Formats: sequence, C-alpha cells, structure tokens
Amino acid sequence: MAKKGNAVKVRMESSAGTGFRYYTKQNAKAQGKKLELKKFDPWAIHPETGKKGAHVLFEQKKMPPSKK
Repeated sequence: MAKKGNAVKVRMESSAGTGFRYYTKQNAKAQGKKLELKKFDPWAIHPETGKKGAHVLFEQKKMPPSKK
C-alpha cells in the first residue's frame, strides 16, 4: 500500500472580499509557495450578469490557531 504524503491543511480565501473560504491540503514539498486557485464563490457578484455566484481567485492565507 502506498504511503500517504505529509500534506498540510491550508485555508483558501476569496479575493472578492466576501469572506468565503475553502479548506484544502497542500503537499509538504510545495510548502514555500503560496497557492492561488480559481474557484467558485457563491457570494461573489458576477460582473456581467449582476447575479450572485462567480468564479474568482482564491489565495492561500494563514490558518487560524487550533482550539485545544
């Protein structure tokens, strides 16, 4: 059976300013680079139609401290 890699949880926050977030995993080898992904934000306003829901750029942010 294959070994699981040392993946690290990261928080992806919308660049549209809506506060919508995704949580995903990043490979530990690519830890020095910040992720930027284009994903769907259901709260963002689409510029052409004016309706809610648009694909926007999500940027990696620092994870909040864990509650123990």
